[in-house]
Amino acid sequence: MARKKKQEMNTNQRKLITWLNSKSPVSEQYRTIRTNIQYSSVDKEMQTMVVTSAGPGEGKSTTVANLAVTMAQQEKKVLLVDADLRKPTVHYTFRRMNTHGLINALTNHGEYAAYVQETEVPNLDILPSGPIPPNPSEILGSRSMAHLVELAREQYDVILFDAPPVLAVTDVQVISRHCDGSILVVKAGETENDAARKAKDLLEVSGVPILGCILNQKKGMDQSYYYYYGG
Repeated sequence: MARKKKQEMNTNQRKLITWLNSKSPVSEQYRTIRTNIQYSSVDKEMQTMVVTSAGPGEGKSTTVANLAVTMAQQEKKVLLVDADLRKPTVHYTFRRMNTHGLINALTNHGEYAAYVQETEVPNLDILPSGPIPPNPSEILGSRSMAHLVELAREQYDVILFDAPPVLAVTDVQVISRHCDGSILVVKAGETENDAARKAKDLLEVSGVPILGCILNQKKGMDQSYYYYYGG
């Protein structure tokens, strides 16, 4: 049991490479992504962003967690919200409890502060998903959600939403209504071209600007994993 717990801890730590090894090539790629996001819009600051993927297992949760870290390292006050109410993982990555979270905040009319948890990363807080509900899309589209985002905007410089895969459910389109931009994560060698195009089309239909696409787990010349960003 102890061995299994240690393995899970090591796995979670590897996911947060920007925190544990900020000088690594992958961490540098994340900083490049951060810079590109900051310059993606000249007229409007990107304060709220949703990160999604075409399908499951493409690395969007790892990506959004590391983006949150790099933004917090820039001394911005960052809130990472686990809006994947079907398969939440943010609490695993940051080794926090998921007893209460976003769901509790929404049923409490969007009053979220009591459910926010600090992380070991300075300036970075998380709002876990909380108990998995039977009707995620309806809850995410509620007035309480709009109120929650409004309150969070007053307290945080950046709010990132870890959303479910866009091709699987309609949750992403619902969350996008509250966001300034969206980011699509695709996995090199696995995400099919048609799936990526369809995911892009669905994000465009939602009306939120697509800031770019991150090509995840693309092997570089030294066989390390890199993350690339393209508008």
